[in-house]
Order: sequence, then C-alpha cells, then structure tokens
Amino acid sequence: MNTLLLVLILLLVASATGVITRFVPALPTPLIQIALGAVLAWPASGLHVELEPEIFLLLFIAPLLFSDARRFPQREFMILRGPILALALGLVLFTVVGVGFFIHVLFPTLSLAICFALAAILSPTDAVAVSSISGRLPVPPRLMRILEGESLMNDASGLVAFKFAVAAALTGTFSLTDAAGSFLLISIGGLVVGGLLAFGFNVLRTRLIERHLGEATTVQVILLVLLLPFAAYLLAEHLGMSGILSAVAAGMVMNRADIKRVGQLHTRMQTQAVWEMLEFVLNALVFLLLGFQLPAIISGALDHSLHDIGDYEFLRLLGYVAAISIALLASRFVWIWLASATGRELSRLMAILKRQPRLPSPDRTGHVPLKLMLAATLAGIRGTITLAAALSLPHLMNDGSDFPARELMIFLATGVILFTLITGSIGLPLVLRNLKIPNDTHEFEEERKARIAGAEAAIYRIERYHHDRTGEFARSQTNDETILAFNEISSQLMNYYRERLTLHSADTATPQLATSRQLERDTRLEALRAERRQYYKLRQRDRINDNVLRKLVREVDLAEAALTGDQGAAHH
Repeated sequence: MNTLLLVLILLLVASATGVITRFVPALPTPLIQIALGAVLAWPASGLHVELEPEIFLLLFIAPLLFSDARRFPQREFMILRGPILALALGLVLFTVVGVGFFIHVLFPTLSLAICFALAAILSPTDAVAVSSISGRLPVPPRLMRILEGESLMNDASGLVAFKFAVAAALTGTFSLTDAAGSFLLISIGGLVVGGLLAFGFNVLRTRLIERHLGEATTVQVILLVLLLPFAAYLLAEHLGMSGILSAVAAGMVMNRADIKRVGQLHTRMQTQAVWEMLEFVLNALVFLLLGFQLPAIISGALDHSLHDIGDYEFLRLLGYVAAISIALLASRFVWIWLASATGRELSRLMAILKRQPRLPSPDRTGHVPLKLMLAATLAGIRGTITLAAALSLPHLMNDGSDFPARELMIFLATGVILFTLITGSIGLPLVLRNLKIPNDTHEFEEERKARIAGAEAAIYRIERYHHDRTGEFARSQTNDETILAFNEISSQLMNYYRERLTLHSADTATPQLATSRQLERDTRLEALRAERRQYYKLRQRDRINDNVLRKLVREVDLAEAALTGDQGAAHH
C-alpha cells in the first residue's frame, strides 16, 4: 500500500510540475522538479525513496534514450558523426584524465584511480536537462543535434570508463591495452545486440503480425515497442555488453524501419501519443527522484563520510563543487576549441590534396564562433546518469575496508549536477540572447519541394482513380447523376492540389464538396495516401530528413483520421 501511495504521489507531483512551469517559464523544469523532490523528502518525516542504480538505469534511462534515438534524424547523425563522436568519446576520455588529475590535486589522499572514477562519473551530459533549458532558446539546429547526439552516445563511454576506474581502485592494477580492448568489445557488442534485437522485432512485426492481422493488433504492437528498450538493455547487460548503447541502437533501427512503414495510420498516431505521455512522466520522475536523494546525500557527506580525508565544513565542500564544475566546463571548452581547430586544418589539408579551393561558407570552413563554443560549453549539463553512477559506487574494498570517501564523491557529483544546471539556466540565455541564427533555408526548401511532390502525386493518383472508377461505372451502368458527382469531386480536388502547387503550401483551404459523401471520402483518401507514399519515398531517397517527414506525414495522418472517423483507415 505504501509503494502504491508513493507512486500515485510521484505521478501527481510530476503532472503538477508541468503546470507550474507554465506559470514560471523562467525556471527550467528540471530545477523545479529537483526542488519539489527535495521538499517532499525533507524533513525526516517526509517521503523517502532509495534509488537503486541498476533499476534506475533500466526503468528510466533505457526507455528515454531509446525514444531519443528513435526520434533523432539519422541523416543528420551521419553528417555530424565527426563532432558527435569527438564529444561522446574523445571528450569523455579527455575529461576522465584531465579532471581526474585535478581532483587528485584537490584531494591528494585519494588514489588516482578513485579520482579517475569520480571524473568518469561526471563525464556524461544529460540530454533531458539540455533540451529542457534550451527548448525556449534560439539554439542553432546544428548545435542542438550535436548536443543530442553527444548525450546519446557518451552515457555508455562514461559508464564504461567508470567501470574500469572502479576496478582499478579495487584491485590496484590497471592495463590500458585490456581497458581499450574491453571498451571496444562492450561498446560494439551493445550496439550489435540492440540492433539485431530491433531488426528481429521488425521482421516479426512486418511478416507475421501486420501482414496477417493488420491494425487489429495496434495495442499489442505498441506494448511490444514499449518493452523493446527494456529487452535490449537486459539482454546486453546479461551478455556483458553496454545496455545503454543497446537501447540506443534499438531506437535507431526502429527509426530506420519506421521510414519504410507507410501504412498503419492508427498504430503510428497512437504510438506517438503513448510515447509523448511516457517521456513526460519518465523525465519528471527522473528529476523528482534526484531531488529525493538530496537530503540524505547532504547529511551523509556532512556526518560520516570525511573522516579519512579530513573534517571539512559545508562551505569548503561547496567550494570543491564549484572548482570541479569549473574544471569540467573549462576542459569542455578547450576540447571544443581543439576539435574546431583540428577540423579546420583537416579541411584545409583535404582541399590541398584535392587541389580545390576551399569555399568560404560556414559549413566548409569549419569555423565555430566563440559564442557557439560558449553555448556548447554551458550545455554540458550533468544529470541523472551521473547520480546513478555515483550511487553505484561500491561500499567496500576487496579487503573488506570501506570504500574511500564514497559519500563525499556522491555529494560532489550531486553538487556538480546542480551547479551545471544553474549555470546552464543562467548562462545559456545570456550567451544565446543576441546570437544571430541564419534561417534554416535548406530544410525549408526540402519541405517546400516535398509538398510540391506530394501534390503532384495526389493529382496523378486522382486522375488514375477517376479513370478506373469511370470504367467501373460504365460497366455497371451507373446513373448519370453519380457520374456527374464523381467528375465534380475529381475536378475540385485536382484544382485544390493545383492551387497548392502554385502556392507551394498546405495552407490552401480544402474544398467542401456537397455531393456524394462516399465518393468524396474515397477520392480524398486515395489522394492523401498517394501524398504519404510520396513523402516516404522522398525520405528513403534522402531528399528530406526525418523531421520534415514527421511533420508532413502528421498532417496527412490527421486529415485521413478525420475522414475515416470510427471506421479506421484501410490497411494497404
């Protein structure tokens, strides 16, 4: 009963935070949720939730990363794979080594392996927090995609680095060769496991479930998709691979498979609605649970965690949090600057080798303005992965003694999370306030051309459908009134699409046809489905990206749902 009551209270508070942020838009949602969680857990008579790191990663992080990967534009991921991997892999290792040595300077009594473990805990960024803070800011789309791609991949690299650092602290030995080989095995193995599992699910879904049962299995299919990230995570972890990367790979494969799934209108719309609600609930619960841990973490750090490295007062602890956080931000800025400079030099070298002049466009020069570097630095916000890793620190060493400064490390990790959240909330709006962002004319042009192609496909389909039905009417000796009504329907719908071709827009009002309702409905459905098929063809040929596809297909889906009503879309 207590567990049920706690779950209901958490869900109520989670929904309340969504309402509160509407009235206080200046405060980021994660900070409000953390504060509410801390209030509910403090004082001693408050609610208490013990966070189990493994369960936390499975129940919250795996589905959230799966959903992010499923939504991430794959074409943009391939285009930006260089900077994404540079941040997700290179920056993590740079942070572990650089910040690890800095922590060792602050706490010389701690072994270097333990300092590296704390730096590895602090290396992953949090996509949810970044998107919550930057969602209302003018962030350049390219930068936002790089940050989202980084947070998808760096969780696994940070956790693997943390695993090896802890193992070195427990055993006192470390082999760089063994660590590098294990890192590749764990990472690639996780990607393979998640990709194969999602591929097998899609084969089963297409050939067995949808082909024979159609949209009658919508609820069952949605449930199986919801279970997929958990299955990918558990299977990979059971095999000793990265469960985080397995969930990410499963989401990417599902995204790729959905590009080829033209039909299944109701399944697609209901799946989107279910995932939107689930993402909101999980995101809210993640930061509420972080807030629930604050009272215990602070009291633990102050009461009994510092006996082996000195008795530090609270203000000094806060000073250490600020120093480590600044070191993290500084190392991130230095790495971004180095990566930008390296990219420019490589671009210049390739131009010389090819004996071609370099074009002075921003995309070709690789130059990153200082404001964008500062924005990317401040966007390095730490979050729930950091807390989960800190709480998973072992309590005992191999010889049975207490793990050194465990509560202090958890306190420092929590302090860095709050520090980066606050600095990001204050600093990002200041940096991005006067930033001039050029219009994304490329994506706009893609959408414009896609709408033209969709209208042309609809006109062609109406003409074919009109020809086929006219032949049927002639053979069945249909009365002249029906034939005239059908001719009027076809003519007006084609005029509607021709007008859209002229305006290059979907804003043209749909004609209201006061004739045979069934003929009108069938003809409109044929045109809409031709539009949708054309959009999917354009995406498969990489003429448009995932975001444009979702926008255009969403419009067609809503129009088709309005026409079909309770009858449902025909399976085709």
